[in-house]
Amino acid sequence: MQTISQPVVRVSRHGKIAVVTIDNPPVNALSDTVRASLVQVLPELAEDPTVAAVVLTGQNGQFVAGADIREMSRPPAQPFLPEVVAAIDAMKKPILAAIDGAALGGGLELALACDLRVGTERSRVGLPETKLGVIPGAGGTQRLPRLTGVATALELIGSAKIISGKEALHLGILDALMPEDRMLTDVIALAENTSKRRLSEHDVPCASKTDVQDAEKSTLKRAKGATAVLEAVRVVKAAETEPFAQGLFLEREAFLRLRESDEAKALRYLFLAERATGRLPASEKAQPRHFSRIGIIGGGTMGAGIAVTTADAALNVVIIERDAAAVAACQKRIASLYAKQIETKRITEEEAERRFKKIQISHEWDVLKNVDFVIEAAFESMEVKEDIFRSLNKVVQAHTVVATNTSYLDLDAIAGCAERPENVLGLHFFSPAHIMRLVEVIRGAKTAPDALATAIALGRKIQKLPVVAAVGEGFIGNRIFSHYRKHAEYLMEDGVSPQDIDQAMQSYGFAMGPFAVADLSGLDIAWAMRKRQSATRNPNERYVKIPDMFCEAGRLGRKTGKGWYSYVAASPELDDEACALIEAGRKQAGSRHVKLSAEAIQRRLLAVLANEGAKVLESGVASSASDIDIVFVNGYGFPRIQGGPMFAADKMGLPNVLREVEAAATVGGAGSEPSALLIQLVQSGGSFTAGIT
Repeated sequence: MQTISQPVVRVSRHGKIAVVTIDNPPVNALSDTVRASLVQVLPELAEDPTVAAVVLTGQNGQFVAGADIREMSRPPAQPFLPEVVAAIDAMKKPILAAIDGAALGGGLELALACDLRVGTERSRVGLPETKLGVIPGAGGTQRLPRLTGVATALELIGSAKIISGKEALHLGILDALMPEDRMLTDVIALAENTSKRRLSEHDVPCASKTDVQDAEKSTLKRAKGATAVLEAVRVVKAAETEPFAQGLFLEREAFLRLRESDEAKALRYLFLAERATGRLPASEKAQPRHFSRIGIIGGGTMGAGIAVTTADAALNVVIIERDAAAVAACQKRIASLYAKQIETKRITEEEAERRFKKIQISHEWDVLKNVDFVIEAAFESMEVKEDIFRSLNKVVQAHTVVATNTSYLDLDAIAGCAERPENVLGLHFFSPAHIMRLVEVIRGAKTAPDALATAIALGRKIQKLPVVAAVGEGFIGNRIFSHYRKHAEYLMEDGVSPQDIDQAMQSYGFAMGPFAVADLSGLDIAWAMRKRQSATRNPNERYVKIPDMFCEAGRLGRKTGKGWYSYVAASPELDDEACALIEAGRKQAGSRHVKLSAEAIQRRLLAVLANEGAKVLESGVASSASDIDIVFVNGYGFPRIQGGPMFAADKMGLPNVLREVEAAATVGGAGSEPSALLIQLVQSGGSFTAGIT
């Protein structure tokens, strides 16, 4: 066997079969070096008379997990991926793709240009480019429909769906599945009898117009206006009506145009920000402690959700409830969560049963003696939580990490009740905990680095996005969101209707406006916080009494049928009582009754979000602006295509943000002043998010 070495591409000979192996750790990304090596090697093999067929594969347990995302923010470097794909398509000799692991984005486009695609059960394939604000740009929109039909291609590309090897085989994307331990050997043997089968020469399978229309409708509905998905639908449908070469032209034109769009820049930024989040400083590198058995105190809505997401990650779970009746209620709650997953076909009944068996529910605290990590998920009361931590002192082992799920309370005060405060930290899950990706990992004054590393590792194990924060009122998300809500209330008291404010923020891309969010979570939650803060509130800070008036009137949100909106009718509406309470509050405050456009409302609320984010950075509660953006996009409905409040502020222009904040400070009083960091960045010409590109 003869071997030729390339920096990131190796060619080995197995008789008449040449195996081309991409070796660009960790995920074999299609960097410019990989592309250059492939366009050099493939034509050489095409001309070599001793080569009968070629097998394309990847090292490191991967095929190719896509493009090098950082390259997309720089001027493009030749050769471009379509040139590599064209070199594969032009080969007169059979070329087979041996896919073990991920074949995503450009990786799948390479495979689609091959004559045969073979995978394993651990293969994962997909064209997830729309998640980055672009569409496949090297033939994916034209070749995939020729295998699966237009309707399936619309669903896969439009939803950026990544599927298993088994599903890819079922859909015809893979031609065969082989055992992992001998896949390459079997594919080499298969190559000796494989003939050419270019997808570029195939017609798109016929499909009913109804199927295509239904797929298009559902894809566009999920897209919620995302430009990349709209373009994907247009270009994929062209595969059925246009010649292959014209389809490639339409695809590439759309890809290059989308690549430079604000939407794509925001999504690339978030992709890189998510990869960077949850990392400890190099000076604090610590190994996570071992964990396999997780204890949860409290099996209510939050505790049950945490238990399900933990059991889904193949960890054993013990839930502590107060008595036998609460144990039975918790069992029903968890069974209901799994029933919903079965109903929506997220899991099978067998999978649900297997996961449910990993959850033990008890009212005996001694079962916590063998757990490695405890998550307290009890009622948001300092007294309740302190009592629990005192009780835990009697049962947990010296190595056990203990976390409190709190959204506002002082973690250091809670840790003061523990015998080992170095093992204590916060885990602020977002509801519903089994669905929401975000978890704030709160580091206390005495939290040990390895305890923090363990919490981050647990977050990743249960497929969450862990963002580290320091102790502070509301941590990252709730502190900034409360400021956003305050300024929405200032606008409301000054004459702008809650409905107009909500509609303005929804038109910007928020899932819900601030008043609709308050109704969903319950007005009494913020009311309790305001009461708790009343003794320390700055008298120079503006205080809007209207939310208190709503709570005193029993209008606590959706759970009572009435909050800012009434939920009695088919759709939420501002009823007469709500309007009367608002007008009474405005009259009492002597408001100005201003009128603002949707754009002016957006500018004001986005500016105060970024300004409070800057103060969070100044205080050290958050370590980076990108962490703040990750929190808001994944926990508070901030539109992904806008990149998050700090990214959006940079896009708005920090001088413009500062002017808006100065205007907001005149109506908000103490606490609404421009942050020193914002002023500094304006003076220096800097930006919040310069480090993530």
